[in-house]
Amino acid sequence: MLLTAREVGLEPLQVACELALECGVITAAVVMNELRRLTAPPRPSDISLPEQLRLRVEPVADCGRYDHLRGSQYVH
Repeated sequence: MLLTAREVGLEPLQVACELALECGVITAAVVMNELRRLTAPPRPSDISLPEQLRLRVEPVADCGRYDHLRGSQYVH
């Protein structure tokens, strides 16, 4: 974690530690997750797409389809 502090600075690391303490779960993984959230680049704004690239039919999750593709060899 100290190597990460050298990359991002002590202040973001301190804030990440404080956020982890507020959650009540104090592990390196939680601190690193908070640190990544703090230092992540901003998300790009919505892109305007031409009409040809827009979805006409939204995809639908169909877990039964995957069960069918697996076949009867899969045992629960």
